Amino acid sequence: MQKIIRIGTRESQLALWQANKVRTELAEFGYESILVPIKSLGDIVLDKPLYELGVTGVFTKSLDIAMLNGDIDIAVHSLKDVPTALPEGIVQAAVLKRGNYNDVLVLKGNEEFFGTPNGIIATGSLRRKAMWLNRYPTHKVEGLRGNVNTRLQKLEDSETWNGAIFAAAGLERLGINPEGAIDLSWMISAPGQGAIMITALEKDNFVLDACEQLNHHETKVCVGVEREFLRLLEGGCTAPIGALAYVNSKTEEVNFKGVLLSKDGSKKIKVEKTAKLGNHRFLAKDCADYVINRGGKELMLEDDENQSKIASIYSTKKLSELQKETLSEAIGIEDSDFIKIRFNRIPAKVIKNEIENVIITSQNGVEAILNSFTKNELKFKNIYCVGRRTKKLIENRIGKVTKVAKNAKTLAEYLSKELENKEVTYFCSNVRMDILPAYLKTHSIVVNEVEAYKTMLSPETLSDEISGVLFYSPSGIESYLQENNTKKVAFCIGETTAQVARKHFDKVEVANMPSVESVLELVNTYYSGN
Repeated sequence: MQKIIRIGTRESQLALWQANKVRTELAEFGYESILVPIKSLGDIVLDKPLYELGVTGVFTKSLDIAMLNGDIDIAVHSLKDVPTALPEGIVQAAVLKRGNYNDVLVLKGNEEFFGTPNGIIATGSLRRKAMWLNRYPTHKVEGLRGNVNTRLQKLEDSETWNGAIFAAAGLERLGINPEGAIDLSWMISAPGQGAIMITALEKDNFVLDACEQLNHHETKVCVGVEREFLRLLEGGCTAPIGALAYVNSKTEEVNFKGVLLSKDGSKKIKVEKTAKLGNHRFLAKDCADYVINRGGKELMLEDDENQSKIASIYSTKKLSELQKETLSEAIGIEDSDFIKIRFNRIPAKVIKNEIENVIITSQNGVEAILNSFTKNELKFKNIYCVGRRTKKLIENRIGKVTKVAKNAKTLAEYLSKELENKEVTYFCSNVRMDILPAYLKTHSIVVNEVEAYKTMLSPETLSDEISGVLFYSPSGIESYLQENNTKKVAFCIGETTAQVARKHFDKVEVANMPSVESVLELVNTYYSGN
């Protein structure tokens, strides 16, 4: 029986239209599918402009999480909302034929305000705001959020706005044709605007083969150039960047124009260039280099320096630059490793014979085992672990995982019911939670603990300006408390860590998913709502 493809989508009318279009096109190729609506942060927090939320992929992260959790098979996005770097394990499966890529101005009254110095326009897009102010520097631009119908109603209800800016494709797809709408052909659109992207898991060959048949080659080429230009400028929803590529069918050339502006629209760097279709590989790079060489980086840094910080946080684990970039620009971040790991030399006799039941609760445990033995030396029949990332590392480096649980308690409960051979070997640290071994022992399961690595505390003293601290383990909290007070917000990676934090901190926030990215998203949400 052929697999039914589960299509993840946001719940807005436009998102559902796009998802149903994908469903229809899949059906034309003989694939059956169903829709699975998912809420996103961008749909929930509607009282702030997108660039103030500061979350790259504000409309896509919830769908990414649902896909990685196995709740959906594909996700359908407006391509302009998708970050240039997709999460590990998720790939672009298809890009549908592009619709209208222009922006349009929906008027509240007539066009007379164009010639006056005090016009007021509404938009939630930093790019549209900057481009409008560049053209009409004396006008005012106010924030506007919500789905298409909500924004149209807000425009209708406003007593001060002269108009609001919309994506033409969104209006057309919903069959909305506002009277007096003006095409803003001078406004360079967002990278990928008007296009629909489908993402899927990299390992799901059935779904990838199905979606490949929906790909529109010309659109894929053009949005690929636009998104590469955006990536090379290191911009996202917090930088005013426009990019548009299209193919001239007569000359068989890819025409490109891009723009970077200051956030107030007072400065602009624009570039236009063409390349033969098929020889366009370096088109985006050439254009990005042009912008950078004319002060693009300095322009973005100048905007960053001018933006005041709404909060300063500290991560008790070193973060990658890519991870830091997911934080709002209005949030300051410092980081260091409050926990140092040293692998022990595990005695050979431990793995001399086959071990029927093995427990590994962290990625450090995996690395510690492999520091002492090769994959071929390990004779593990059943491997039980905690956390999706630990599972992935085990299956990449050691072998198949029998059962993965979200935390130690859940795993202990499962093993106490399902384990036939009432004995386990637990590869752990010298500092570990008692929950798992204690629970197993009360259910008559023998626990052979092997100290695979040492966890050493390495705290730093934080300044009073730090308002929030990111914790990834109970040991991290223990390390922090050696040098610091608890008059801060504790952002925790999971409930196990949060349980310890609540013993010391008045304010404790817990991430939806046990990942660094989810903790950072939690920080963005917390401070954008305060």
